[in-house]
Amino acid sequence: MKTKHLMYQTHGTCSQMIDVTADENDVIQQVFFLGGCNGNLQGISQLVRGQKIDDVIARLNGIRCGTKGTSCPDQLCRALEQLKETPASEA
Repeated sequence: MKTKHLMYQTHGTCSQMIDVTADENDVIQQVFFLGGCNGNLQGISQLVRGQKIDDVIARLNGIRCGTKGTSCPDQLCRALEQLKETPASEA
């Protein structure tokens, strides 16, 4: 199976990095956050696994954290948008 992988440096959040992998059909295989609210981000990672990239973006895009203009879920959307454009390669 071919996969896509991206390590995305976040902006404006407590988490610093998102490591995300999807298959060639844009189904999310795994997500890891570095930093941030560990329990919440583990939960988000589990909830999006097995979901289509476009479905996750539609649900999480634009979520804000307090007074910040973004959030970890919103940053995940930015990472997923980039991942969609990444060519798939053999795992």
